[in-house]
Amino acid sequence: MPTISVGRDRLFAALGRVYTQDEFETLCFDFGIELDDVTTEKAIIRKEKHLEEDVEADGDDEVIYKIEVAANRYDLLCLEGLARSLRIFTGSEATPTFKIASIPRGSMLQMHVRPQTSQIRPYVVCAVLRGVTFDEVRYNSFIDLQDKLHQNICRKRTLVAIGTHDLDTLQGPFSYEALPPQEINFIPLKQEQTSRADALMDFYRSDMKLKKFLHIIENSPVYPVIYDSNR
Repeated sequence: MPTISVGRDRLFAALGRVYTQDEFETLCFDFGIELDDVTTEKAIIRKEKHLEEDVEADGDDEVIYKIEVAANRYDLLCLEGLARSLRIFTGSEATPTFKIASIPRGSMLQMHVRPQTSQIRPYVVCAVLRGVTFDEVRYNSFIDLQDKLHQNICRKRTLVAIGTHDLDTLQGPFSYEALPPQEINFIPLKQEQTSRADALMDFYRSDMKLKKFLHIIENSPVYPVIYDSNR
């Protein structure tokens, strides 16, 4: 069963009320999840770094709830999804109704899939999310959810790799292609210089988070890549 870590105060703010720990444990039991542990950010960091109790750790004293959720409830893997489901369960929010919007064909964005992608990853699925505003906390929660999905339903990225981009900075139509790594050049996340894709493989071998995914494509003659109309 997967476990998520959420800030208690931010969760209660999203739920619209403050619970005692006993009250929240009862709510979790009734809903079908479990409050597994209560800790703090400092305690988590101290444990990860194997620090003694008397050694000062980074982070703050925000109370963190570790909550165990059902393995098939991917919507509960972030604070926002968990809070929404609990609000619906307690009756403080109506069950949402989703409808397919009628969009004029001329207004639709296009993704062109090149035949060479059949050599590495033949499928691509796209969606546009509008009206989304990020602050640092929401952004971190979003990326954390994306990472959790990569680990479980995406089979550690061997089945699916998710990418998220700011549409305000891009220009369609888009193309999904597969090119030799020597022909792919871009500035990777959190870097400032343009690098060739084959050089990035060597660069990320020392990255604790990303090196475990290199084997998925590193021996392929072509790498998958998405371009906008400006390449």
